[in-house]
Amino acid sequence: MKITETHLKGCYVIEPTIHEDERGSFFESFNQKEFEETLGQKIQFVQDNHSISRKGVLRGLHFQKGKYAQSKLVRVTHGAALDVVVDLRKGSTTFGNYFKIKLSDQNNKIVFMPKGMAHGFLSLCNDTHFVYKCDAYYNKEAEGGILYNDPDLGIDWELPLEEIILSPKDMELRSFKDFTK
Repeated sequence: MKITETHLKGCYVIEPTIHEDERGSFFESFNQKEFEETLGQKIQFVQDNHSISRKGVLRGLHFQKGKYAQSKLVRVTHGAALDVVVDLRKGSTTFGNYFKIKLSDQNNKIVFMPKGMAHGFLSLCNDTHFVYKCDAYYNKEAEGGILYNDPDLGIDWELPLEEIILSPKDMELRSFKDFTK
């Protein structure tokens, strides 16, 4: 397993070792001991989520606030998605910066993001299965979000805006400037 830190401190890309033969393939998608040794901290995941989306569906940019903030471990088990993480930690040197990566059932890459990050993903094909572990339970009163096309963030979603499908809730998210007030 190869674990590489991104330019956002504490945010990692995990590339599992894939074993293939004439029967198919096998890989370890998570190893608690190796994960904690790399991070230098204990993480206890308490909730698994599974989202299925058609091509063009964008979910995000979401986060949980305060004591309900969540670290997440995300991957695609079927299909492909453009995954985006935004640093919302006000004391961070990369505050307001983002990291993006294509996750798919072909590359099997996994992303870990610590608490204090906004997260979103865009489904790149029909029937994309996006799964993630969280280290805190979801709390409706603690949810927050930033508009996916905020000009201050300048995220290139690599799909024409007219092809992006949003929930009504995600259309109403606030700007990054409003978040920083």
